[in-house]
Amino acid sequence: MKENIFDVLMYLFENYMEDEIEILPDSDIIRTELMEAGFEQVEVNKAFDWLESLSLQRPIQSATSPAFRIFCSREQEKLDLECRNLLMFLEHSGILNSTNREIVIDRAMALENEEISLEKLKWIVLMILLSQPDEELAFSRMEDIVYDLVPTYLH
Repeated sequence: MKENIFDVLMYLFENYMEDEIEILPDSDIIRTELMEAGFEQVEVNKAFDWLESLSLQRPIQSATSPAFRIFCSREQEKLDLECRNLLMFLEHSGILNSTNREIVIDRAMALENEEISLEKLKWIVLMILLSQPDEELAFSRMEDIVYDLVPTYLH
């Protein structure tokens, strides 16, 4: 099976994270289930490392005045213009704040051997918002974008 870290993350999101299950199974049970589903152990381990790194993110002090983000060349290679434009749109529309934007960029860059398409970036944003406290409204708005429930005439 030619699965990657992102596929494992999507499986975890769809089966464990999205429904906010009250009692999560032990991570060893989840790892076994993923292996039985056909995912390779290396990819499963990398996905768990990605999630663990997400949970260890420290809050970034937000700028007190409006600021803009300059992407370094490595970020520009990983996140094409369409992806960078999405991040700017999400921040300007209030779905992402500067702190969450930086976490999204960090987690996208952490998917080392992955090409980040616009669709993958949307899912990464959704996973980040789900992991952040007090971001229910932003999560709901992003969920509408991911599932194409938002009209195409956004301004």
